[in-house]
Amino acid sequence: MLKLLRPAVTRVLTPLGRALARRGISPNVVTTVGTLGTVAAALFFYPRGDLFPGTLVITFFVLADLLDGVMARMTGPGSVWGAFLDSTLDRVGDAGIFSGLAIWLTVSGQWVLAGVALFCLVTGALVSYVKARAEGLGMTCDVGIAERPERLVVGLVATGIAGLGVPYILAAGLWLLAVASAVTVAQRLLHVRRQAVSVPPQTLR
Repeated sequence: MLKLLRPAVTRVLTPLGRALARRGISPNVVTTVGTLGTVAAALFFYPRGDLFPGTLVITFFVLADLLDGVMARMTGPGSVWGAFLDSTLDRVGDAGIFSGLAIWLTVSGQWVLAGVALFCLVTGALVSYVKARAEGLGMTCDVGIAERPERLVVGLVATGIAGLGVPYILAAGLWLLAVASAVTVAQRLLHVRRQAVSVPPQTLR
């Protein structure tokens, strides 16, 4: 669903991306500002229990993840450094979001959910690491039910609705996210193993 929505979102963001590019603002600057804003908002709002306003602010900065891609396509082929920076800062942004949630859950005495939030953070990082490591060895790893956009949508929607006072929605969202992330890690490991056992070791990078 998110892949189907991406073209529509891209069309909406294109005028803004074009305006920023004309002012000499690079995609890397947008990526960095978006990540810093995400982390700052998550660590400011979430530990205070301000889940709904925090989610709105975070969502605004998360859109920079799409905007930098739009700008990169406008300014020519993406750079290796830009791709590396974007991927690295994605992990930093995710860490800020789930750390902020875990802090609030711990302070409010919801120890089990705090552990689930940390589990989502770890498995989310593993999902990305497995893919990066596989591609570094010359294999493909574009499989899994919960890539980063899906994980962000589930986490932010559940948190935002919980901030409006809807009971159990945050717990349901975090548990769903934990299971989906773990399944995605398993799917990617199996996918890579099937490729690895059929390829002579000397052909791998």
